[in-house]
Amino acid sequence: MELTGSWTDIYGSVRASFEGRAGGQVWLISAPADQAAAVPDELQGIDGKGRAEFLVHEGVTPLLTAIEELKPYGLLVVAEQALSGGPAINIAEQEIEAGGISYHEGGSFPAWVSALEGEGGQGVNEAASAAASAGIQVVVVTAAQIASTLETWMDRTPHGR
Repeated sequence: MELTGSWTDIYGSVRASFEGRAGGQVWLISAPADQAAAVPDELQGIDGKGRAEFLVHEGVTPLLTAIEELKPYGLLVVAEQALSGGPAINIAEQEIEAGGISYHEGGSFPAWVSALEGEGGQGVNEAASAAASAGIQVVVVTAAQIASTLETWMDRTPHGR
């Protein structure tokens, strides 16, 4: 896939768009800043159809907004370790002031199960629980697993890789 643009959204999150061959699905990749560095190289190494949108963010509000905007086929969450599922969570509710805007952050989010079988045990992951609340399929992997996981998932979807 090829990087076609990058920008900062209204929440101060970094966004980047990667385009593959024509056709395919829209995928969303979510990472906290401390896990994001290796992801662009992983995405550029993918040979596939569709588009991958990369979001580097804090909190769940920027992620939920991106999900609503993009309506992705699935979400890959970058974490320190791969997970196969996680429990319901409660994030303390607060008002965030950032860059001249304020928004509500937090709430209750459901348990989630990985959309793909894989390694990893159960663990708390805010982004995965937020995706589950939005009805989006989710997989939690390390940055080094992004390319292979996305290619596997592409191969299992309509219009493939």
